Amino acid sequence: MITAVDLAESLGPGLLRVVVPGRGTEVHDIVLAEPDDSTGRPGELVLGTGLAGPEAAAGLLRRVAAAGAAGVVLRDPPAADPRVVRTARDLDTALIELGRHTSWTHLVWLLRGMVDRAPAPDTAVPEVRGTHHDLFALADTAAKIADAPVTIEDAHSRVLAHSARQDTADAARMSTIVGRRVPPQLLAHYRAAGVFRRLARSDDPVMAPAGPDGTLPRLVVPVRAGDEWLGSVWVVARRPVPADRVRELTGLTSVLALQLLRLRAEADIARRLTAGALRTALRGGTPETGGPAGGPPGGTPALPAGPWRVVRLADPGQAPDPRLRLEVWESVARRFGWHQPLLTDLDGLLFAVVTDPPRGGPPGGEPGSLDWLGQLLARTRAPGSGPHAAAGGLARSPAELPRSRAEAEELGRLLTAGRLNRDRDRDRDRDGEDGEDRESPADALVTLEDAWDAVVLERARAAVAAGPGLPGNPLTALRDHDREHGTSHLPTLAAWLDHYGDPRRAARALRIHPNTLRYRLRGIGEVAPVDLSSPRLRLALRLQLAAWE
Repeated sequence: MITAVDLAESLGPGLLRVVVPGRGTEVHDIVLAEPDDSTGRPGELVLGTGLAGPEAAAGLLRRVAAAGAAGVVLRDPPAADPRVVRTARDLDTALIELGRHTSWTHLVWLLRGMVDRAPAPDTAVPEVRGTHHDLFALADTAAKIADAPVTIEDAHSRVLAHSARQDTADAARMSTIVGRRVPPQLLAHYRAAGVFRRLARSDDPVMAPAGPDGTLPRLVVPVRAGDEWLGSVWVVARRPVPADRVRELTGLTSVLALQLLRLRAEADIARRLTAGALRTALRGGTPETGGPAGGPPGGTPALPAGPWRVVRLADPGQAPDPRLRLEVWESVARRFGWHQPLLTDLDGLLFAVVTDPPRGGPPGGEPGSLDWLGQLLARTRAPGSGPHAAAGGLARSPAELPRSRAEAEELGRLLTAGRLNRDRDRDRDRDGEDGEDRESPADALVTLEDAWDAVVLERARAAVAAGPGLPGNPLTALRDHDREHGTSHLPTLAAWLDHYGDPRRAARALRIHPNTLRYRLRGIGEVAPVDLSSPRLRLALRLQLAAWE
């Protein structure tokens, strides 16, 4: 589902700005405002062209809301007028502001391209091949104008298209085309020369000096949309490009800017649709399988061959906004080879669907597999900090994905709270003369099979904690005694139950002498006599103690 907010955020603040998000109605068509009382229909985004002022804009909003349309796009000043904004909020209708440097004609072309490529029910997620084809055609046009080879790059130095012409090309150009991005040593050279700084700040073409290893000079023409730098045209300039041809290249960038905006917007819409479809599948839907991730029937993401696991992703140091965290994870996943990551946010948490094929594959696993994710986390995470992940149980059919997601969420809560480490530490010897614990860094990736015992105990602990207190509980007397006399009966009993029959380990866990432990145990028996020889009683006591922790 595409909303007015999705369209605005995909095109970016240089073109559209969300003033009022509205109720999030799906957009399936773009229409111009009509000067009558029947403006818009359900699912239509209305473009408010030629409005006289705030009163006319407010009237259009009222007509659009009455018709159930998806929202209104207005220019400033009406879009920012307090009366218009208040009307949109009162009606819960989306209000989008059009940038002052963007024409209505260009906006219609961009929005229609995005909406038309978005999948209706029972169609595929949109692809951007048509836009890429247009970029290659524009690269060939630029090469004819400049009479030299050309590449079109985005603001991150990634190659989007190149001209077919290869004469006068140098090794750096060939490396850039093959690698789909500018080589690091050449990037450093251009940064040192101030090329990117000038491209980001000015509309004027920049002459990049010759570089190492015989790299020829480049004429670089920035591509902008308003104040936003979208990318640039790089011309191999073995000899100076005549001024009239530079002007032609500069004129071509206005068309190129629309293509780059459309490419970015379509990719963003495809990502949003995939995330939304995956979100539905994890709640209980059934996605298609058997093809590459990225666009099956039914509005759901295609899954690679299973089985799969749902993994909860987390990083305590990241921003609280799940959308920002999702963008970070997507960027990292693509950087390490997962070009169409199956990632989504759900109820403020981030999830991935990864494959978990039988062992025997390549070392590190294929991108998008559980082994690959473990290797990724190991490479990007500092010991004891950074990203961590919790994987639910194996899902052998798409219908089992919600169950795996619930398990991953449950395991992730234990991992985030540190309860997995505490449970493991109870079963691990402490050593050292001063009683210091051994180092126990949190695992970067934990599966349900790794920690099923902790999950079972946590479920039992939660059930005990949720129930009403039972009369006859001997721990109540110990708790009251600790509160009134400052004793440590409860932690002493917990350590003894964790290391039952081994006073030395129990004493080390409490950082006390074994004789002190024996003295405390006698005190416990005096306050609340219990028969610790009973396994059932020991289990009940430990669960109740865990519920109080």
